[in-house]
Amino acid sequence: MAKNQVDVNIDCTQRERERETSSSEMDYTYAPGRNHLFVPGPVNIPEQVLRAMNRNNEDYRSPAIPALTKTLLEDVKKIFKTTSGTPFLIPTTGTGAWESALTNTLSPGDRTVSFIIGQFSLLWVDQQQRLGFNVDVVESEWGRGADLDVLASKLAEDTAHTIKAVCIVHNETATGVTNNLATVRKILDEYQHPALFLVDGVSSICALDFRMDEWGVDVALTGSQKALSLPTGMGIVCASPKAIEASQSAKSVRVFFDWKDYLKFYNMGTYWPYTPSIQLLYGLRAALDLIFEEGLDNVIARHTRLGTATRLAVEAWGLTNCTQEEQWFSDTVTAVVVPPYIDSSEIVRRGWKRYNLSLGLGLNKVAGKVFRIGHLGHLNDLQLLGCLAGVEMVLKDVGYPVVLGSGVAAACAYLQNNIPMIPSRI
Repeated sequence: MAKNQVDVNIDCTQRERERETSSSEMDYTYAPGRNHLFVPGPVNIPEQVLRAMNRNNEDYRSPAIPALTKTLLEDVKKIFKTTSGTPFLIPTTGTGAWESALTNTLSPGDRTVSFIIGQFSLLWVDQQQRLGFNVDVVESEWGRGADLDVLASKLAEDTAHTIKAVCIVHNETATGVTNNLATVRKILDEYQHPALFLVDGVSSICALDFRMDEWGVDVALTGSQKALSLPTGMGIVCASPKAIEASQSAKSVRVFFDWKDYLKFYNMGTYWPYTPSIQLLYGLRAALDLIFEEGLDNVIARHTRLGTATRLAVEAWGLTNCTQEEQWFSDTVTAVVVPPYIDSSEIVRRGWKRYNLSLGLGLNKVAGKVFRIGHLGHLNDLQLLGCLAGVEMVLKDVGYPVVLGSGVAAACAYLQNNIPMIPSRI
């Protein structure tokens, strides 16, 4: 294996794959009520968004769709907290958004620094390597944040500025770890290093504090199925003026993801170099309206509240958080470590089979060791309490001696003192 090459190990073990695709689990039979969806994405879709998307196809070259797209491009900048960035709404997933960010700003052989702190940061490193970049991999123990001291050392040594980009996942959903982007920017500035700052904000933007302009982020990206609470299918990328300039000389091959094609159609006022998803565009309009009605800062505060309540419940159960230090706690997902005698995959299966509760599996290095509670998107406090009650019953089912009601009570005690009045109902 080449130096610094990552052994991706994308799949779970064969036994876990067989479990996940067994016929009993593939048969999605009727269950009363709604599925309690608490994976860290895809998330619940608001009724307003579903109604907005319930429409026929339209001619995307008619005057209506360019007019809609223009408002979307302006309003998307608000969720990134940028006035100077250029957004791109790409029919893809977060993986495609990664590729768009990399291939538009870098050339084959360019040196990048990238951090592995869990499964999704690992996959982004793998993509960088497969695209032909020279990746300096900085790996941390899963459950810890990116080692920014190593970043500082690398930048200090790189007086020739051979490092062309620093690539970091803001929020790693496999382990529930959030990295401090302001510190990354501080380190780049301290060494007056011109490297591009590329950020995966798939599970953070619209849920966690994110400040593209203030933190000097050059490319940020997210996916529609996370905090925006849309179906999967739209990768949203925002590029700084510095990134747009870099794209003019970057030599990586790109076709579908080429920003130049988008910018050409932006200048023409038609916006789309190829066919967009009409339904997702109307859904995005409704999703942004809901976020702005609540207030973006209020949305972020709500996620902080839900994350805190979940962590208090985990503590009351006598279990531990995969995230090892408070500074890295995520407010969009909590990865819960189970005792060695319990297979966490069984918790996920039992929750779905008996309680119609969807929780996140442990992935790769933490497979069988953790289960994940997603608390992001269009979600309120009482919905979370229902999830926590379900988790307690599942824990009891699999033989963990949880005191029923303990986690719910801990979360309730916190939430009852911290849930604000609904502004429109005061």
